Amino acid sequence: MHKDLLRLMRAERSVRRHLTVTMVAAVLAGLLVLAQAELLAGVLSGRFTAAALGALAAVVGVRALLAWTQGVFAGRTATGVKSALRHRLLARLGELGPSRLTGHRSGELVTLTGRGLDGLDAYLTGYLPSIAVAAVVPVAVLVRLFTADLGSAVIVLITLPLIPVFGALVGMTTKTVTERQFHALSRLGGHFLDVVRGLPTLRAFGRARYQATVIRQVADAHRSATMRTLRVAFLSSLVLELCASLSLALVAVPIGLRLLGGSLDLTTALLVLLLAPEAYLPLRAMGTRFHASMEGVAAADAAFSVLDGEAGDAPGAARPYEGHGAPEIRLENVTVRYPGRDEAALENVTLTIAPGERVALVGESGGGKSTLLSLVLGFVRPQEGRVLVGGTDLRELDLESWRAALAYVPQRPHLFTTSVADNIRLGAPRATEEQVRKAAADAHADFVDGLPEGFGTVVGERGANLSAGQRQRVALARAFCRPDATALLLDEPTARLDGRSEAAVVAATADLARGRTAVIVAHRPAMIDLADRVVRVHEGRIVADTTRDRPPADPDGGTMREPQGVASLPEGSGR
Repeated sequence: MHKDLLRLMRAERSVRRHLTVTMVAAVLAGLLVLAQAELLAGVLSGRFTAAALGALAAVVGVRALLAWTQGVFAGRTATGVKSALRHRLLARLGELGPSRLTGHRSGELVTLTGRGLDGLDAYLTGYLPSIAVAAVVPVAVLVRLFTADLGSAVIVLITLPLIPVFGALVGMTTKTVTERQFHALSRLGGHFLDVVRGLPTLRAFGRARYQATVIRQVADAHRSATMRTLRVAFLSSLVLELCASLSLALVAVPIGLRLLGGSLDLTTALLVLLLAPEAYLPLRAMGTRFHASMEGVAAADAAFSVLDGEAGDAPGAARPYEGHGAPEIRLENVTVRYPGRDEAALENVTLTIAPGERVALVGESGGGKSTLLSLVLGFVRPQEGRVLVGGTDLRELDLESWRAALAYVPQRPHLFTTSVADNIRLGAPRATEEQVRKAAADAHADFVDGLPEGFGTVVGERGANLSAGQRQRVALARAFCRPDATALLLDEPTARLDGRSEAAVVAATADLARGRTAVIVAHRPAMIDLADRVVRVHEGRIVADTTRDRPPADPDGGTMREPQGVASLPEGSGR
Protein backbone atom coordinates (compact mmCIF):
# COMPACT_ATOMS: atom_id res chain seq x y z
CA MET A 1 0.00 0.00 0.00
CA HIS A 2 1.08 3.58 -0.65
CA LYS A 3 2.38 4.87 2.70
CA ASP A 4 2.08 8.56 1.81
CA LEU A 5 -1.54 8.15 0.70
CA LEU A 6 -2.41 6.25 3.86
CA ARG A 7 -0.79 8.98 5.94
CA LEU A 8 -2.86 11.57 4.08
CA MET A 9 -6.06 9.59 4.65
CA ARG A 10 -5.37 9.28 8.37
CA ALA A 11 -4.87 13.04 8.59
CA GLU A 12 -8.24 13.82 6.94
CA ARG A 13 -11.06 12.98 9.36
CA SER A 14 -13.89 12.70 6.81
CA VAL A 15 -11.75 10.60 4.48
CA ARG A 16 -10.81 8.31 7.35
CA ARG A 17 -14.48 7.80 8.22
CA HIS A 18 -15.49 7.06 4.64
CA LEU A 19 -12.58 4.66 4.19
CA THR A 20 -13.54 2.78 7.36
CA VAL A 21 -17.12 2.30 6.14
CA THR A 22 -15.82 1.16 2.75
CA MET A 23 -13.49 -1.43 4.28
CA VAL A 24 -16.08 -2.77 6.71
CA ALA A 25 -18.73 -3.08 3.98
CA ALA A 26 -16.28 -4.87 1.67
CA VAL A 27 -15.18 -7.35 4.36
CA LEU A 28 -18.75 -8.09 5.53
CA ALA A 29 -19.87 -8.67 1.93
CA GLY A 30 -16.96 -11.07 1.50
CA LEU A 31 -17.69 -12.96 4.70
CA LEU A 32 -21.36 -13.38 3.80
CA VAL A 33 -20.23 -15.68 0.99
CA LEU A 34 -19.75 -18.35 3.68
CA ALA A 35 -23.41 -18.15 4.69
CA GLN A 36 -24.45 -18.03 1.05
CA ALA A 37 -22.44 -21.18 0.23
CA GLU A 38 -23.83 -23.04 3.27
CA LEU A 39 -27.43 -22.24 2.36
CA LEU A 40 -26.99 -22.99 -1.34
CA ALA A 41 -25.23 -26.30 -0.70
CA GLY A 42 -27.94 -27.31 1.79
CA VAL A 43 -30.78 -26.46 -0.59
CA LEU A 44 -29.20 -28.22 -3.60
CA SER A 45 -28.40 -31.39 -1.61
CA GLY A 46 -31.85 -31.54 0.01
CA ARG A 47 -30.48 -30.99 3.49
CA PHE A 48 -32.51 -27.78 3.85
CA THR A 49 -36.12 -27.30 2.85
CA ALA A 50 -37.28 -24.86 0.21
CA ALA A 51 -37.93 -22.34 3.00
CA ALA A 52 -34.15 -21.82 3.16
CA LEU A 53 -34.38 -20.10 -0.23
CA GLY A 54 -35.84 -17.07 1.58
CA ALA A 55 -32.77 -16.88 3.85
CA LEU A 56 -30.55 -17.31 0.79
CA ALA A 57 -32.31 -14.45 -0.98
CA ALA A 58 -31.89 -12.30 2.15
CA VAL A 59 -28.15 -13.01 2.23
CA VAL A 60 -27.84 -12.11 -1.45
CA GLY A 61 -29.81 -8.92 -0.83
CA VAL A 62 -27.61 -7.92 2.11
CA ARG A 63 -24.49 -8.55 0.01
CA ALA A 64 -25.90 -6.33 -2.73
CA LEU A 65 -26.68 -3.59 -0.18
CA LEU A 66 -23.16 -3.84 1.23
CA ALA A 67 -21.69 -3.67 -2.28
CA TRP A 68 -23.71 -0.51 -2.96
CA THR A 69 -22.58 1.01 0.36
CA GLN A 70 -18.99 0.14 -0.46
CA GLY A 71 -19.26 1.83 -3.85
CA VAL A 72 -20.82 5.01 -2.48
CA PHE A 73 -18.34 5.48 0.35
CA ALA A 74 -15.39 4.44 -1.80
CA GLY A 75 -16.35 7.20 -4.23
CA ARG A 76 -16.50 9.70 -1.36
CA THR A 77 -13.11 8.49 -0.15
CA ALA A 78 -11.58 9.01 -3.59
CA THR A 79 -13.11 12.47 -3.91
CA GLY A 80 -11.87 13.50 -0.47
CA VAL A 81 -8.34 12.21 -1.03
CA LYS A 82 -8.00 13.89 -4.43
CA SER A 83 -9.39 17.15 -3.11
CA ALA A 84 -7.03 17.14 -0.11
CA LEU A 85 -4.06 16.24 -2.29
CA ARG A 86 -4.84 19.01 -4.79
CA HIS A 87 -5.22 21.57 -2.00
CA ARG A 88 -1.88 20.49 -0.52
CA LEU A 89 -0.21 20.64 -3.92
CA LEU A 90 -1.55 24.15 -4.53
CA ALA A 91 -0.38 25.29 -1.09
CA ARG A 92 3.02 23.67 -1.61
CA LEU A 93 3.52 25.28 -5.00
CA GLY A 94 2.71 28.61 -3.39
CA GLU A 95 5.36 27.96 -0.72
CA LEU A 96 8.02 26.84 -3.17
CA GLY A 97 7.69 29.87 -5.40
CA PRO A 98 8.36 30.00 -9.14
CA SER A 99 12.12 29.46 -9.01
CA ARG A 100 11.83 26.23 -7.00
CA LEU A 101 9.74 24.63 -9.72
CA THR A 102 12.55 24.25 -12.25
CA GLY A 103 12.22 20.74 -13.66
CA HIS A 104 8.39 20.93 -13.49
CA ARG A 105 6.83 22.43 -16.57
CA SER A 106 3.48 24.09 -15.97
CA GLY A 107 1.77 21.69 -18.37
CA GLU A 108 3.13 18.68 -16.50
CA LEU A 109 1.83 20.08 -13.22
CA VAL A 110 -1.59 20.65 -14.82
CA THR A 111 -1.61 17.05 -16.07
CA LEU A 112 -0.55 15.81 -12.63
CA THR A 113 -3.22 17.68 -10.66
CA GLY A 114 -5.93 16.93 -13.21
CA ARG A 115 -5.87 13.72 -15.24
CA GLY A 116 -3.02 12.24 -13.18
CA LEU A 117 -4.72 12.34 -9.78
CA ASP A 118 -8.00 11.17 -11.34
CA GLY A 119 -6.15 7.89 -11.88
CA LEU A 120 -6.31 7.37 -8.10
CA ASP A 121 -9.97 6.35 -8.43
CA ALA A 122 -9.04 2.79 -9.34
CA TYR A 123 -6.62 2.58 -6.40
CA LEU A 124 -8.98 4.03 -3.79
CA THR A 125 -12.27 2.51 -4.93
CA GLY A 126 -10.96 -0.86 -6.08
CA TYR A 127 -7.51 -1.82 -4.85
CA LEU A 128 -7.73 -0.69 -1.20
CA PRO A 129 -11.04 -2.49 -0.47
CA SER A 130 -9.74 -5.59 -2.26
CA ILE A 131 -6.72 -5.65 0.09
CA ALA A 132 -9.03 -5.79 3.11
CA VAL A 133 -11.12 -8.54 1.53
CA ALA A 134 -8.02 -10.52 0.50
CA ALA A 135 -6.66 -10.32 4.05
CA VAL A 136 -9.84 -11.68 5.71
CA VAL A 137 -11.99 -13.77 3.36
CA PRO A 138 -9.42 -16.41 2.20
CA VAL A 139 -8.52 -17.08 5.86
CA ALA A 140 -12.19 -17.47 6.81
CA VAL A 141 -12.80 -19.78 3.82
CA LEU A 142 -9.76 -21.91 4.72
CA VAL A 143 -11.00 -22.29 8.31
CA ARG A 144 -14.40 -23.48 7.07
CA LEU A 145 -12.78 -25.85 4.55
CA PHE A 146 -10.63 -27.41 7.29
CA THR A 147 -13.78 -28.17 9.29
CA ALA A 148 -15.56 -29.52 6.20
CA ASP A 149 -12.89 -31.50 4.31
CA LEU A 150 -9.23 -31.68 5.38
CA GLY A 151 -7.84 -32.90 2.03
CA SER A 152 -9.39 -30.08 0.00
CA ALA A 153 -8.31 -27.51 2.61
CA VAL A 154 -4.66 -28.67 2.36
CA ILE A 155 -4.72 -28.38 -1.44
CA VAL A 156 -6.12 -24.83 -1.21
CA LEU A 157 -3.58 -23.92 1.48
CA ILE A 158 -0.67 -25.09 -0.71
CA THR A 159 -1.83 -23.51 -3.98
CA LEU A 160 -3.21 -20.25 -2.58
CA PRO A 161 0.20 -18.51 -2.15
CA LEU A 162 0.98 -19.05 -5.84
CA ILE A 163 -1.39 -16.24 -6.87
CA PRO A 164 0.24 -13.44 -4.81
CA VAL A 165 3.71 -14.71 -5.76
CA PHE A 166 3.00 -14.60 -9.50
CA GLY A 167 1.09 -11.34 -9.03
CA ALA A 168 4.10 -9.73 -7.32
CA LEU A 169 6.48 -10.92 -10.04
CA VAL A 170 4.30 -9.48 -12.78
CA GLY A 171 3.59 -6.37 -10.69
CA MET A 172 7.26 -5.37 -10.69
CA THR A 173 7.20 -5.12 -14.47
CA THR A 174 3.81 -3.42 -14.45
CA LYS A 175 5.03 -0.67 -12.12
CA THR A 176 7.94 0.16 -14.42
CA VAL A 177 5.93 0.32 -17.65
CA THR A 178 3.10 2.26 -15.95
CA GLU A 179 5.53 4.90 -14.69
CA ARG A 180 6.82 5.26 -18.25
CA GLN A 181 3.26 5.66 -19.49
CA PHE A 182 2.51 8.38 -16.92
CA HIS A 183 5.69 10.26 -17.79
CA ALA A 184 4.71 10.07 -21.47
CA LEU A 185 1.27 11.43 -20.58
CA SER A 186 2.87 14.28 -18.60
CA ARG A 187 5.12 15.18 -21.53
CA LEU A 188 2.15 15.15 -23.88
CA GLY A 189 0.04 17.36 -21.60
CA GLY A 190 2.92 19.73 -20.91
CA HIS A 191 3.90 20.13 -24.54
CA PHE A 192 0.30 20.57 -25.68
CA LEU A 193 -0.29 23.33 -23.10
CA ASP A 194 2.93 25.08 -24.12
CA VAL A 195 1.93 24.96 -27.79
CA VAL A 196 -1.56 26.35 -27.06
CA ARG A 197 -0.07 29.20 -25.06
CA GLY A 198 2.45 30.00 -27.76
CA LEU A 199 0.13 29.52 -30.74
CA PRO A 200 0.11 33.22 -31.78
CA THR A 201 3.93 33.22 -31.86
CA LEU A 202 4.04 29.92 -33.74
CA ARG A 203 1.57 31.23 -36.32
CA ALA A 204 3.53 34.44 -36.71
CA PHE A 205 6.73 32.52 -37.44
CA GLY A 206 5.07 29.80 -39.52
CA ARG A 207 5.95 26.98 -37.10
CA ALA A 208 2.46 25.82 -36.13
CA ARG A 209 2.50 22.82 -38.50
CA TYR A 210 5.89 21.73 -37.22
CA GLN A 211 4.61 21.75 -33.63
CA ALA A 212 1.60 19.72 -34.75
CA THR A 213 4.09 17.12 -35.99
CA VAL A 214 5.90 17.21 -32.64
CA ILE A 215 2.63 16.72 -30.75
CA ARG A 216 1.83 13.79 -33.03
CA GLN A 217 5.19 12.22 -32.17
CA VAL A 218 4.68 12.75 -28.44
CA ALA A 219 1.15 11.32 -28.70
CA ASP A 220 2.52 8.27 -30.53
CA ALA A 221 5.04 7.77 -27.73
CA HIS A 222 2.19 7.92 -25.19
CA ARG A 223 0.13 5.48 -27.26
CA SER A 224 3.05 3.03 -27.44
CA ALA A 225 3.61 3.29 -23.69
CA THR A 226 -0.12 2.72 -23.05
CA MET A 227 -0.18 -0.35 -25.28
CA ARG A 228 2.86 -1.79 -23.49
CA THR A 229 1.07 -1.27 -20.17
CA LEU A 230 -2.08 -2.97 -21.46
CA ARG A 231 -0.08 -5.93 -22.79
CA VAL A 232 1.51 -6.48 -19.39
CA ALA A 233 -1.86 -6.08 -17.64
CA PHE A 234 -3.55 -8.63 -19.95
CA LEU A 235 -0.67 -11.09 -19.54
CA SER A 236 -0.81 -10.72 -15.77
CA SER A 237 -4.54 -11.43 -15.83
CA LEU A 238 -3.86 -14.53 -17.93
CA VAL A 239 -1.24 -15.75 -15.45
CA LEU A 240 -3.49 -15.23 -12.43
CA GLU A 241 -6.54 -16.80 -14.07
CA LEU A 242 -4.52 -19.82 -15.24
CA CYS A 243 -3.01 -20.30 -11.80
CA ALA A 244 -6.42 -20.07 -10.09
CA SER A 245 -8.06 -22.39 -12.64
CA LEU A 246 -5.40 -25.11 -12.21
CA SER A 247 -5.65 -24.81 -8.44
CA LEU A 248 -9.42 -25.21 -8.58
CA ALA A 249 -9.01 -28.23 -10.81
CA LEU A 250 -6.76 -29.83 -8.18
CA VAL A 251 -9.62 -29.40 -5.72
CA ALA A 252 -12.55 -30.28 -7.98
CA VAL A 253 -11.21 -33.53 -9.53
CA PRO A 254 -10.58 -35.35 -6.21
CA ILE A 255 -13.93 -34.10 -4.90
CA GLY A 256 -15.71 -35.59 -7.93
CA LEU A 257 -13.87 -38.92 -7.64
CA ARG A 258 -14.56 -39.18 -3.93
CA LEU A 259 -18.21 -38.29 -4.46
CA LEU A 260 -18.56 -41.05 -7.06
CA GLY A 261 -16.76 -43.48 -4.77
CA GLY A 262 -19.18 -42.73 -1.95
CA SER A 263 -16.52 -41.53 0.49
CA LEU A 264 -17.88 -37.98 0.51
CA ASP A 265 -21.45 -36.78 1.04
CA LEU A 266 -23.13 -34.44 -1.45
CA THR A 267 -23.60 -31.52 0.96
CA THR A 268 -19.88 -31.38 1.84
CA ALA A 269 -18.86 -31.77 -1.81
CA LEU A 270 -21.10 -28.91 -2.89
CA LEU A 271 -19.90 -26.74 -0.02
CA VAL A 272 -16.23 -27.30 -0.94
CA LEU A 273 -16.89 -26.64 -4.65
CA LEU A 274 -18.73 -23.42 -3.82
CA LEU A 275 -16.18 -22.14 -1.29
CA ALA A 276 -12.91 -23.07 -3.03
CA PRO A 277 -13.24 -20.41 -5.77
CA GLU A 278 -14.03 -17.80 -3.10
CA ALA A 279 -10.61 -18.42 -1.53
CA TYR A 280 -8.83 -17.49 -4.78
CA LEU A 281 -11.22 -14.79 -6.00
CA PRO A 282 -10.15 -11.96 -3.60
CA LEU A 283 -6.47 -12.47 -4.49
CA ARG A 284 -7.23 -12.52 -8.21
CA ALA A 285 -9.33 -9.36 -7.86
CA MET A 286 -6.58 -7.67 -5.87
CA GLY A 287 -4.03 -8.47 -8.59
CA THR A 288 -6.29 -7.20 -11.37
CA ARG A 289 -7.12 -3.98 -9.53
CA PHE A 290 -3.48 -3.44 -8.67
CA HIS A 291 -2.60 -3.23 -12.36
CA ALA A 292 -5.56 -0.94 -13.03
CA SER A 293 -4.49 1.43 -10.24
CA MET A 294 -0.81 1.76 -11.15
CA GLU A 295 -1.27 4.96 -13.18
CA GLY A 296 -2.82 6.63 -10.16
CA VAL A 297 0.02 5.37 -7.95
CA ALA A 298 2.56 6.86 -10.37
CA ALA A 299 0.70 10.18 -10.18
CA ALA A 300 0.66 10.00 -6.38
CA ASP A 301 4.42 9.39 -6.37
CA ALA A 302 4.91 12.48 -8.54
CA ALA A 303 2.60 14.54 -6.32
CA PHE A 304 4.36 13.56 -3.10
CA SER A 305 7.75 14.22 -4.70
CA VAL A 306 6.58 17.84 -5.09
CA LEU A 307 5.10 17.93 -1.57
CA ASP A 308 8.25 16.46 -0.01
CA GLY A 309 10.65 18.58 -2.08
CA GLU A 310 13.06 21.21 -0.87
CA ALA A 311 11.64 23.48 1.80
CA GLY A 312 10.24 26.74 0.57
CA ASP A 313 9.66 29.97 2.37
CA ALA A 314 8.63 28.34 5.64
CA PRO A 315 6.35 31.20 6.71
CA GLY A 316 6.30 31.81 10.44
CA ALA A 317 9.71 30.17 10.96
CA ALA A 318 11.56 33.53 10.84
CA ARG A 319 10.96 36.91 12.39
CA PRO A 320 8.53 39.28 10.67
CA TYR A 321 9.69 42.29 8.70
CA GLU A 322 9.05 45.42 10.75
CA GLY A 323 10.70 48.07 8.60
CA HIS A 324 9.27 51.58 8.54
CA GLY A 325 9.72 53.85 5.56
CA ALA A 326 11.58 53.08 2.37
CA PRO A 327 14.09 50.25 3.06
CA GLU A 328 17.73 49.94 2.07
CA ILE A 329 18.36 46.90 -0.14
CA ARG A 330 21.89 45.53 -0.27
CA LEU A 331 23.41 42.57 -2.13
CA GLU A 332 26.78 41.36 -0.83
CA ASN A 333 28.89 39.09 -3.07
CA VAL A 334 25.79 37.27 -4.32
CA THR A 335 26.11 34.25 -6.61
CA VAL A 336 23.08 32.39 -8.00
CA ARG A 337 23.16 29.15 -10.00
CA TYR A 338 20.04 27.45 -11.32
CA PRO A 339 19.80 23.64 -11.29
CA GLY A 340 21.02 22.02 -14.49
CA ARG A 341 22.99 25.08 -15.65
CA ASP A 342 26.77 25.37 -15.59
CA GLU A 343 26.98 29.16 -15.82
CA ALA A 344 25.92 31.33 -12.90
CA ALA A 345 22.89 33.59 -13.42
CA LEU A 346 24.55 36.10 -11.08
CA GLU A 347 28.19 35.94 -9.99
CA ASN A 348 29.74 37.84 -7.10
CA VAL A 349 27.28 40.76 -7.38
CA THR A 350 27.50 43.58 -4.84
CA LEU A 351 24.93 46.37 -5.01
CA THR A 352 23.51 48.86 -2.50
CA ILE A 353 20.21 50.66 -3.11
CA ALA A 354 19.66 53.51 -0.67
CA PRO A 355 16.28 54.15 0.97
CA GLY A 356 13.98 55.96 -1.44
CA GLU A 357 16.43 55.59 -4.34
CA ARG A 358 15.22 54.63 -7.82
CA VAL A 359 17.58 52.26 -9.65
CA ALA A 360 17.17 51.11 -13.26
CA LEU A 361 18.66 47.75 -14.23
CA VAL A 362 19.61 47.57 -17.90
CA GLY A 363 21.38 45.05 -20.10
CA GLU A 364 20.86 42.35 -22.68
CA SER A 365 18.44 39.46 -22.38
CA GLY A 366 19.60 36.73 -20.00
CA GLY A 367 22.05 39.02 -18.24
CA GLY A 368 20.58 38.38 -14.79
CA LYS A 369 18.29 41.37 -14.19
CA SER A 370 15.15 39.35 -13.50
CA THR A 371 17.16 37.00 -11.28
CA LEU A 372 18.18 40.02 -9.23
CA LEU A 373 14.49 40.95 -8.80
CA SER A 374 13.71 37.37 -7.81
CA LEU A 375 16.40 37.60 -5.14
CA VAL A 376 14.75 40.66 -3.62
CA LEU A 377 11.33 38.98 -3.81
CA GLY A 378 12.71 35.92 -2.03
CA PHE A 379 11.87 33.58 -4.92
CA VAL A 380 15.57 32.73 -5.29
CA ARG A 381 18.14 32.14 -2.56
CA PRO A 382 21.79 32.76 -3.31
CA GLN A 383 24.29 29.92 -3.17
CA GLU A 384 26.89 32.43 -2.00
CA GLY A 385 26.61 35.85 -0.40
CA ARG A 386 23.50 37.38 1.12
CA VAL A 387 20.65 39.83 0.49
CA LEU A 388 20.03 42.41 3.21
CA VAL A 389 16.81 44.39 3.69
CA GLY A 390 17.15 47.21 6.18
CA GLY A 391 20.33 45.54 7.44
CA THR A 392 18.66 42.13 8.03
CA ASP A 393 19.50 39.03 6.04
CA LEU A 394 16.48 38.08 3.92
CA ARG A 395 16.92 34.44 4.96
CA GLU A 396 16.14 35.46 8.55
CA LEU A 397 12.91 37.24 7.62
CA ASP A 398 9.41 35.90 7.23
CA LEU A 399 9.03 36.38 3.49
CA GLU A 400 5.26 36.83 3.69
CA SER A 401 5.66 39.91 5.86
CA TRP A 402 8.46 41.23 3.62
CA ARG A 403 6.40 40.79 0.48
CA ALA A 404 3.53 42.60 2.18
CA ALA A 405 5.79 45.66 2.10
CA LEU A 406 6.42 45.28 -1.65
CA ALA A 407 4.55 46.44 -4.73
CA TYR A 408 5.50 44.25 -7.70
CA VAL A 409 4.68 44.72 -11.38
CA PRO A 410 5.97 41.89 -13.61
CA GLN A 411 6.73 42.10 -17.30
CA ARG A 412 3.81 39.81 -18.14
CA PRO A 413 1.18 40.38 -15.42
CA HIS A 414 -1.21 37.48 -14.95
CA LEU A 415 -4.89 38.39 -14.92
CA PHE A 416 -7.30 35.82 -13.57
CA THR A 417 -10.73 34.96 -14.91
CA THR A 418 -12.62 37.24 -12.54
CA SER A 419 -13.74 40.86 -12.49
CA VAL A 420 -11.40 43.77 -13.13
CA ALA A 421 -11.99 44.96 -9.56
CA ASP A 422 -11.00 41.59 -8.10
CA ASN A 423 -7.88 41.52 -10.28
CA ILE A 424 -6.90 44.96 -8.96
CA ARG A 425 -7.49 44.05 -5.31
CA LEU A 426 -5.43 40.85 -5.66
CA GLY A 427 -2.78 42.14 -3.26
CA ALA A 428 -5.29 43.91 -1.00
CA PRO A 429 -8.36 41.66 -0.64
CA ARG A 430 -10.03 44.02 1.83
CA ALA A 431 -9.78 47.08 -0.40
CA THR A 432 -13.07 48.93 -0.78
CA GLU A 433 -14.65 49.80 -4.11
CA GLU A 434 -13.58 53.42 -3.61
CA GLN A 435 -9.97 52.37 -3.03
CA VAL A 436 -10.03 50.16 -6.12
CA ARG A 437 -11.34 53.03 -8.26
CA LYS A 438 -8.71 55.40 -6.88
CA ALA A 439 -5.95 52.85 -7.60
CA ALA A 440 -7.21 52.50 -11.19
CA ALA A 441 -7.30 56.29 -11.60
CA ASP A 442 -3.75 56.62 -10.23
CA ALA A 443 -2.63 53.93 -12.71
CA HIS A 444 -4.25 55.84 -15.61
CA ALA A 445 -6.56 52.84 -16.16
CA ASP A 446 -9.39 55.06 -17.37
CA PHE A 447 -10.34 52.45 -19.98
CA VAL A 448 -12.14 50.42 -17.28
CA ASP A 449 -15.15 52.76 -17.29
CA GLY A 450 -15.62 52.01 -20.98
CA LEU A 451 -15.84 48.23 -20.46
CA PRO A 452 -19.31 46.61 -20.74
CA GLU A 453 -19.77 46.27 -16.96
CA GLY A 454 -17.05 48.65 -15.79
CA PHE A 455 -15.12 47.31 -12.83
CA GLY A 456 -17.43 44.29 -12.71
CA THR A 457 -16.39 43.15 -16.19
CA VAL A 458 -14.98 39.63 -16.09
CA VAL A 459 -11.72 39.46 -18.01
CA GLY A 460 -10.82 36.44 -20.13
CA GLU A 461 -8.20 33.84 -19.35
CA ARG A 462 -4.85 35.59 -18.81
CA GLY A 463 -6.61 38.88 -19.66
CA ALA A 464 -7.39 37.75 -23.20
CA ASN A 465 -9.98 40.47 -23.87
CA LEU A 466 -7.64 43.30 -22.81
CA SER A 467 -4.74 44.82 -24.72
CA ALA A 468 -1.15 44.58 -23.45
CA GLY A 469 -1.24 48.19 -22.27
CA GLN A 470 -4.53 47.67 -20.45
CA ARG A 471 -3.21 44.56 -18.71
CA GLN A 472 -0.12 46.48 -17.65
CA ARG A 473 -2.18 49.32 -16.19
CA VAL A 474 -4.32 46.82 -14.25
CA ALA A 475 -1.07 45.44 -12.81
CA LEU A 476 0.01 48.97 -11.87
CA ALA A 477 -3.38 49.53 -10.24
CA ARG A 478 -2.68 46.44 -8.10
CA ALA A 479 0.48 48.16 -6.89
CA PHE A 480 -1.40 51.42 -6.21
CA CYS A 481 -3.92 49.37 -4.23
CA ARG A 482 -1.13 48.73 -1.68
CA PRO A 483 -0.47 52.27 -0.44
CA ASP A 484 1.50 50.99 2.57
CA ALA A 485 4.12 49.31 0.33
CA THR A 486 7.55 50.86 0.91
CA ALA A 487 9.43 49.19 -1.95
CA LEU A 488 8.59 48.91 -5.65
CA LEU A 489 9.85 46.26 -8.07
CA LEU A 490 9.09 46.55 -11.80
CA ASP A 491 10.17 44.14 -14.52
CA GLU A 492 10.10 45.93 -17.90
CA PRO A 493 6.56 47.30 -17.42
CA THR A 494 6.58 49.06 -20.83
CA ALA A 495 7.80 46.11 -22.91
CA ARG A 496 5.66 45.45 -26.02
CA LEU A 497 3.55 48.61 -25.48
CA ASP A 498 2.71 51.27 -28.05
CA GLY A 499 3.69 54.89 -27.48
CA ARG A 500 0.38 55.99 -25.96
CA SER A 501 0.22 53.07 -23.55
CA GLU A 502 3.87 53.54 -22.66
CA ALA A 503 3.32 57.21 -21.80
CA ALA A 504 0.43 56.29 -19.47
CA VAL A 505 2.44 53.53 -17.76
CA VAL A 506 5.51 55.77 -17.35
CA ALA A 507 3.40 58.54 -15.81
CA ALA A 508 1.77 56.07 -13.41
CA THR A 509 5.15 54.54 -12.54
CA ALA A 510 6.60 57.96 -11.67
CA ASP A 511 3.76 58.55 -9.20
CA LEU A 512 4.02 55.04 -7.81
CA ALA A 513 7.79 55.23 -7.22
CA ARG A 514 7.60 58.53 -5.33
CA GLY A 515 8.76 58.03 -1.73
CA ARG A 516 9.59 54.34 -2.24
CA THR A 517 12.76 52.36 -2.86
CA ALA A 518 12.35 51.32 -6.50
CA VAL A 519 14.16 48.74 -8.62
CA ILE A 520 13.13 48.97 -12.28
CA VAL A 521 14.22 46.52 -14.97
CA ALA A 522 14.01 48.60 -18.14
CA HIS A 523 15.37 49.09 -21.64
CA ARG A 524 13.11 51.86 -22.97
CA PRO A 525 14.55 55.39 -22.53
CA ALA A 526 11.31 56.73 -21.03
CA MET A 527 11.46 54.24 -18.15
CA ILE A 528 15.22 54.59 -17.67
CA ASP A 529 14.83 58.36 -17.40
CA LEU A 530 12.82 57.91 -14.17
CA ALA A 531 15.83 56.47 -12.32
CA ASP A 532 18.34 58.15 -10.02
CA ARG A 533 20.94 55.49 -10.92
CA VAL A 534 21.44 53.21 -13.87
CA VAL A 535 23.09 49.82 -13.27
CA ARG A 536 24.08 47.73 -16.24
CA VAL A 537 24.12 43.94 -15.80
CA HIS A 538 26.03 41.79 -18.29
CA GLU A 539 26.42 37.99 -18.10
CA GLY A 540 25.59 37.94 -14.40
CA ARG A 541 27.92 40.77 -13.39
CA ILE A 542 27.50 44.49 -12.81
CA VAL A 543 29.64 46.21 -15.45
CA ALA A 544 28.48 49.82 -14.98
CA ASP A 545 26.89 51.85 -12.18
CA THR A 546 26.04 55.42 -13.20
CA THR A 547 24.52 58.03 -10.92
CA ARG A 548 22.48 60.60 -12.80
CA ASP A 549 23.63 64.21 -12.63
CA ARG A 550 20.10 65.60 -12.27
CA PRO A 551 16.73 64.62 -10.83
CA PRO A 552 14.55 62.55 -13.13
CA ALA A 553 12.30 64.53 -15.45
CA ASP A 554 8.57 64.79 -14.88
CA PRO A 555 7.02 62.19 -17.21
CA ASP A 556 3.94 64.35 -17.68
CA GLY A 557 5.89 67.21 -19.18
CA GLY A 558 9.35 68.42 -20.12
CA THR A 559 11.94 66.83 -22.28
CA MET A 560 13.22 63.36 -21.39
CA ARG A 561 16.73 62.48 -22.32
CA GLU A 562 18.63 59.23 -22.07
CA PRO A 563 20.60 59.04 -18.85
CA GLN A 564 24.35 59.16 -18.81
CA GLY A 565 26.12 55.86 -19.11
CA VAL A 566 23.41 54.11 -21.11
CA ALA A 567 23.52 55.93 -24.45
CA SER A 568 25.14 52.90 -26.03
CA LEU A 569 22.29 50.56 -25.13
CA PRO A 570 20.60 49.12 -28.22
CA GLU A 571 16.94 49.94 -28.59
CA GLY A 572 14.76 46.96 -27.72
CA SER A 573 17.36 44.98 -25.81
CA GLY A 574 15.64 42.66 -23.35
CA ARG A 575 16.57 41.05 -20.12
